[in-house]
Amino acid sequence: MLGSQTPLLDPVSAAWNTVARFDDYPSAQRAVDQLSDDGFPVEKLDIVGSDVRLVERVTGRLTTGRATGAGALSGLWAGLLLGILLGLFTSGHSFLAAAATGAALGTLWGAVFGYVTHARTRGQRDFSSQRQLVATRYDLIARGGTVEAAKSMLAAAGLLPQTEAAS
Repeated sequence: MLGSQTPLLDPVSAAWNTVARFDDYPSAQRAVDQLSDDGFPVEKLDIVGSDVRLVERVTGRLTTGRATGAGALSGLWAGLLLGILLGLFTSGHSFLAAAATGAALGTLWGAVFGYVTHARTRGQRDFSSQRQLVATRYDLIARGGTVEAAKSMLAAAGLLPQTEAAS
């Protein structure tokens, strides 16, 4: 161990330091924010998400046209950025030409890339989606003997969940 650094606690071994258990992250975040506002040393707190699940939300059907269009749009922004960066080293109308050429080439390459990428799946993934890791509960953990102070401050603010207030 280096100098005066304290070792990080494993969340499992820190279970006896649980201040409160929340059903969602915004509630845990609100509790830490309240403790911060009340002057609690929040650097002694951890928010630990448990029972993590992967949630994939299907956003729509992915056709060749949609894949090509999405690739073209992504390519447009990348090409425009590159064109503008190159255009900074030019003067006069050359700047606009560099930006327009970059946008056009980016759009073309993005469309081709989107089409080819979708075609390579051979219909095995004809949908678009967004993935997110979600925990089913969030424990607010206190280190350094501060658990009781945090509990009493949250109780006074009315942010201590009922299950924690009863114990």
